[in-house]
Amino acid sequence: MKLLITGGGGFLGARLARTLLARGSLAGRPITRMVLTDIAPPPADLLADHRVEARTGALLSQTDALRDEPFDGVFHLASAVSGECEADFDLGLRSNLDSTRALLDAIRANVNAGGKAPRVVFSSSVAVFGPDPAVPLPALVADDTLPAPQTSYGTHKLICEHLVADYTRKGYIDGRAARLMTVTVRPGTPNGAASSFFSGIIREPLAGIEAICPVDASVSHPVSSPTRTVDGLIAVYEASREAFCGRTALNLPALNVRVADMLDALAEVAGSAVRARVRFERDERIAGIVANWPGGASATRASKLGLKPHTNFAEIIRQYIDDCAAAPNAAQTLKGLSQ
Repeated sequence: MKLLITGGGGFLGARLARTLLARGSLAGRPITRMVLTDIAPPPADLLADHRVEARTGALLSQTDALRDEPFDGVFHLASAVSGECEADFDLGLRSNLDSTRALLDAIRANVNAGGKAPRVVFSSSVAVFGPDPAVPLPALVADDTLPAPQTSYGTHKLICEHLVADYTRKGYIDGRAARLMTVTVRPGTPNGAASSFFSGIIREPLAGIEAICPVDASVSHPVSSPTRTVDGLIAVYEASREAFCGRTALNLPALNVRVADMLDALAEVAGSAVRARVRFERDERIAGIVANWPGGASATRASKLGLKPHTNFAEIIRQYIDDCAAAPNAAQTLKGLSQ
């Protein structure tokens, strides 16, 4: 089978690609070709795999060529993140809405020309939920909670959920939208997402660097590890239409955790000296965005697919440390453990 992963050069897309290539098959079919699109090339280990083809550049500039190229499956992960969308309204519209519709229309053109409708997994976000005077935000947002996004990013994701559902209704794709929780701990450097600090307050102290937390310790939020997130995307792809249960988006499993709990887990796993590298310095812009996000989530439909969250945040930190220890730059990423 031939797969397309948009955003395939990014952290989550590359991790998904590695997982699928290591498995060798998806939904019972061998993976013979994988196309990774992104604004930057994927990591060298993926480029070295003979099954992988990388295409670099904005997705919107590549969609016309995709009209003549059939795919068996698509994971659509490419997107501008929350902070970027708030800072640059046009960038968000172009990167999220315009690119998604162009991708879906490229697939539609191929199907109208006689091709087979591919299975498409769209990575939505918990950011589709938010407080509204007419729709109070529950303590836990569920699969059937009415979305009321309070950011441009969340609005884009919700619109794309409906596009995926409608193109599925029309028979152009077999589409499924999965709402990702905030993924932590992400390696590397901070990105433009308002949620970036959820990784930074763990990643930087472990590397021996001071981290600033821009929100109060009492802030609660649903999070997931990279591994559980990738497992969720694959399970959603492999689910039958009946098991997915409809065309509306589902929540992936979440560990609902407070910032204070995250830092307590950091002290438990890495020691009090590492925890002490985190200091609180409120950023009103970030805090304002986060205040309109859910404090927790449930995932009833995902649990029926066999997906479960971690039981505590210490497990997520240990997974990150294990990942770092196996990487060539372990001396830097875990420098804080030996100081």
